[in-house]
Amino acid sequence: MQFARPDQEIIANAIATNAPFVGRLRSRTLVGSRWLALVGQMATVLIVHFSLKFELPLLLCIMAIGANAALNLLLSTALPAGRLVRQWEAAAQLTFDVLQLTFLLFLTGGIANPFCLLLIAPATISAATLRPRWTIGLIALTLVCVAALTMTPFPLPWTPVGGFELPSVYRFAVATAIGIGLLFTAGYAWRVSVEEGRLADALIATQEVLAREQRLAALGGLAAAAAHELGTPLATIQVTAKELARSLPAGSLDQEDAQLVLSQAQRCREILRKLSTNRELSDPSVERLPLGQLLEEAAARHFDGGPKALLFDIRRPEGAPDLMVIRQPAVLYGLGNLIENALEFSSQAVTIFASWDISYVHVTISDDGPGFDESVLERLGEPYLTTRAAGTSGSRQKEGLGLGFFIAKTLLERSGAKLSFGNQTGASRGAQVKAVWPRRALEAA
Repeated sequence: MQFARPDQEIIANAIATNAPFVGRLRSRTLVGSRWLALVGQMATVLIVHFSLKFELPLLLCIMAIGANAALNLLLSTALPAGRLVRQWEAAAQLTFDVLQLTFLLFLTGGIANPFCLLLIAPATISAATLRPRWTIGLIALTLVCVAALTMTPFPLPWTPVGGFELPSVYRFAVATAIGIGLLFTAGYAWRVSVEEGRLADALIATQEVLAREQRLAALGGLAAAAAHELGTPLATIQVTAKELARSLPAGSLDQEDAQLVLSQAQRCREILRKLSTNRELSDPSVERLPLGQLLEEAAARHFDGGPKALLFDIRRPEGAPDLMVIRQPAVLYGLGNLIENALEFSSQAVTIFASWDISYVHVTISDDGPGFDESVLERLGEPYLTTRAAGTSGSRQKEGLGLGFFIAKTLLERSGAKLSFGNQTGASRGAQVKAVWPRRALEAA
């Protein structure tokens, strides 16, 4: 995949530069979740103290909850609700949440309080949205807080006062369970976040490829239209120049100028003829072409006539005409990517088989190479899955990153295809990719 345009490099550099600082959380998300926690904390404290008649250090509890409300009010007035908070800002707010909840739990029974489980939430949010160094720091702080809760002098609110006391071993077990749950939940959230980010990046790359193909196709349509419109005036210029050259004295400067105009007009017409007949510069929204020609065009981008053979096997139903399809940039790029991959790993030849019936269109691309690695066969089509070495910077900087198959699969599936990957069986060897479209998805009306 090509990434040679300067604007793409600028965008990529900007993203890389700001990635450590710009977060993925908006201010209203953190403030809203804190308001929800505040309501829950206040309701719990009041119900336990006034409804259940359990003794609590009520003033200290309300002060802790009030600190939560004060921070929320400050953030609501100081920051726009839709603003993306920076990494350190989100980490600082989550750190406050951990400390505030720890203090409240410290006053209400410590590790024996069943609401200790809520200490997992801030670290999980951090793992899903912040960089690892902030998450590691928050997890370490939370583990220290869990350890501190095992040593609280405030008993769990109970009747009678002090009538319920967990054994030390059990308190240690609860703290250990919370710590393990914290690490597991945060690790799982981080893994999901990483996969989501990689998938998002790969989808952006897919959109860039498709947009580039569509821009090229649109530019080609304009070129073809220009060639058609300019053909008539150029023909007039050519005829006029020819008549002038005949009527002027032989060898005169005026005749030489007329001959020059004639030759340049002929050159312009030749250039426009090439533009109008170039298949790669046609308008995909109106062009109709046979399926076999579509496959040849997709392969021509990657086949330079080298030592390897490229074979086409187009089988139409008996007595049926060629299947006319619409030239779609997504289909061209997707098939071309698969053909390029097959040519790279083949030993001698790549075969492209196509057939269709009343309902479906089948295209199979097979090669005589070593085939797909069994260890990655089931995961083919996932982004950043590759057995090649990582690509280098430059115009081909995405090679080797495992995006090729993902982009091809995504584009072809968006066109209506169902893809399957496998290795040939029997005497034949090599990889095989099958694509099946509903006929209505490709056929030109």
